[in-house]
Amino acid sequence: MLPNFLLKALKWPISLSVKSKLVPQDPIKELQLDPAKPIVYAFKTASASDLLAVRRLCFQLGLPDPTEPLRLNGEILPRSLFLDRPVALLTRSRKSGNFRTDLAKLLDALNTDEHQEIQLLPISLFWGRQPGHENPSLLGSMLSDYDSPSWLRKALIIARYGRDNFVRFARPVSLRTLLADRPNASLDELGHKLARVARVHFSRQRLVMTGPRLPDRETMLAALLKTEPMKRAIEDEAKGRKEAYGQAEKRAAQYLDEIAAKFSPGFVRILDRLLTWIWNRIYNGIQVTNAEVVRQLAHDGHEIVYVPCHRSHMDYLLLSYVIYQQGMVPPHIAAGVNLNFFPAGPMFRRGGAFFIRRSFKGNKLYSTVFREYLYSLFEKGYAVEYFTEGGRSRTGRLLPPKTGMLAMTVQSMLRKAERPITLVPVYIGYEHVMEVGSYLKELRGNSKEKESGWQAFKSSIQALRQDFGQGFVNFGQPIPLTQYLGEQVPDWRQASESPDAKPSWLTPLVNKLGDEVLTRINDAAALNGTTLTALALLSAEHRALTREVLEAQLDLLLALAKAAPYSAQMTVPELDGKALLAQTLKGDKFLVSQDGLGELVSLDEHRAIAMTYYRNNILHLYVLPALVAKLLLGQSFSSQQLKDKVRALYPLLKAELFMGLDEAQLDAYLDQILAGLAAQELISGDEAGWQAMDARRPGHRKLWLLAGVISESLQRYAIVLTLLRSPEPLGRAELESRAQAVAERLSALYGINAPEFFDKKLIATLIATLREADLVELGEQSELLPNQAAAELDELVLGMLDAEVADTIRNLLCKEGCAQ
Repeated sequence: MLPNFLLKALKWPISLSVKSKLVPQDPIKELQLDPAKPIVYAFKTASASDLLAVRRLCFQLGLPDPTEPLRLNGEILPRSLFLDRPVALLTRSRKSGNFRTDLAKLLDALNTDEHQEIQLLPISLFWGRQPGHENPSLLGSMLSDYDSPSWLRKALIIARYGRDNFVRFARPVSLRTLLADRPNASLDELGHKLARVARVHFSRQRLVMTGPRLPDRETMLAALLKTEPMKRAIEDEAKGRKEAYGQAEKRAAQYLDEIAAKFSPGFVRILDRLLTWIWNRIYNGIQVTNAEVVRQLAHDGHEIVYVPCHRSHMDYLLLSYVIYQQGMVPPHIAAGVNLNFFPAGPMFRRGGAFFIRRSFKGNKLYSTVFREYLYSLFEKGYAVEYFTEGGRSRTGRLLPPKTGMLAMTVQSMLRKAERPITLVPVYIGYEHVMEVGSYLKELRGNSKEKESGWQAFKSSIQALRQDFGQGFVNFGQPIPLTQYLGEQVPDWRQASESPDAKPSWLTPLVNKLGDEVLTRINDAAALNGTTLTALALLSAEHRALTREVLEAQLDLLLALAKAAPYSAQMTVPELDGKALLAQTLKGDKFLVSQDGLGELVSLDEHRAIAMTYYRNNILHLYVLPALVAKLLLGQSFSSQQLKDKVRALYPLLKAELFMGLDEAQLDAYLDQILAGLAAQELISGDEAGWQAMDARRPGHRKLWLLAGVISESLQRYAIVLTLLRSPEPLGRAELESRAQAVAERLSALYGINAPEFFDKKLIATLIATLREADLVELGEQSELLPNQAAAELDELVLGMLDAEVADTIRNLLCKEGCAQ
């Protein structure tokens, strides 16, 4: 224990000069810490400033004072253990702390009382989160707290970084379990082992929090030009262009300079303060879920690759900010070269962005340069972030994956097969996306606005005047690449013996991996008031509901999400429908009017189009409950009949919405949906037969509104399936064009305000899925020929549509006589 006089002397200076941020914010809950059981703290270095900074946090959490001894069964035992003492000022020698001797006392106390438990809580402190440099300057060396700094260096560090102190609590270690696992070991052996584990732990925590030491950028880029793959690519470029090697090398250097980041921890600290101010101004909070899983992966030595969905330019900033706040070093981010404009480009580079051209097909030198740079990031231990969709979604749905970066990631792993690279899918959601207005203009045919400094400045000023509601960052289920490749390609390690070769299985594997990433992003979706209200209103006729009916529908949607959760990673608001709607209406996205009977909540045509974006964020979570509701509104079915009909349509929904339920999961999920609907008194029956409640019952309208969620998808399916049955077979391009034309007509006739309803990409995906499901074959002239199963599926879909809509589709498509 440190001397009491020193702690008392430093108490007030530390309280005035130090501002600490705790990671995680709720360690008792997230780390499963039990305050009722004795707690002992473990530190890397004996430091009065560290101890006092932690003491203040412990008081806030209701945890024991780390400066006071532990009193257990009449014994006075150490409360805080230290691996090392500070480096001596003059000799720079370092001595071991009290860790092993004091741990032996604690273990001995447990031996005398077999019912007692002690939790050992490791705590790491980081002042300024400086990673240090590979070749540090004298000042940088003085301000680095590596290797247990002397009291003088620590004083300088606190003076410089006292307001940037991060405190990381780790998962506690049960000393009782340690004794039980090694019953024959001596106390000294146990102490030696735990000290060794603790030293590795603190070293890894530092790497997670600060990242690896920073190289000199110019030196690193020059070294990359000397790698064997780069030299071969430069030689090939010189031969292909018939120029000197030096000219090709200069071009490669220019590519590298265009691509490479210029990461600055100091700039990140400034950006952290700025973004904290901005987020507090425009958001009502940012909810983060499952970050501890990612922290543990990073601590275990995994190279983390963040693969988020892409909704907004805010994504870059928000995800890096959240990762930094969660006690991890921000990733290097692959950004489109269109964002490399002044002043944003240099700022992004310092925040970790590296720039990539939209397409470099045919430019082998650029491809090699980019691949080598990406590999160097993995090799040095930097986390990386890129958007698998390529660009921002204009419709709120996930876009089909672009697999180039995934392929490079897999190839990087093949070059060093034992390297544990793990993909972390991330769902990013907003109650307000600032670009939605421009997205809608683009969907109407307007050209995309070119990014510029003035545009970015103007958008930023406008954003500060708005209320963006809440933001959501949910980390999904990770994908360890070694494990994934082992499942998909058992002999994949053979390819690592020749890393320059492109194995034949790479393309199909990354295509499947891309779908898996997007599926896991959707699994981690966050429900919120805007998305749920949009879902309910867009399912209503004329897009209007009374406030009471809307509140009841929100209650139903929330209850279904809890009774029949689509995935374990999704998050659901804790509020009820009434409170959630009251909160949502403050955002001014919905029209609220009053008549003689009460309040109405509605959407005009312009707002309805915008709200489809938010509805589409969570459409996949409710499409199967909606399908069950749609089927039961038509007639009664047994559980097995329902499941058979859902299975017939599920491949189409799965491909369109990136859903990942396998057959067993689908059956279990459908059972939960039926139970959930029955609990809400919307349906009745049992496995032998389910039916909707009588139309006169209040629950009937809720079921009807729920069924409306899937109407647009079913109509699009009916258009394509009915067109396929035309007497004159259609080729793929012609089918896409005609289906789009019919969808546009249907949209105009029935007021469908969803731009993606007649989106050619969705129609193309549907046609591809029909082929993959063996419902359609290619004829001799490349025409599409449906089989009997496709005709039966068409009749199933048409049977679920409103009679007027089904007749309209038949009439529009069968003017020349469809095959019946």
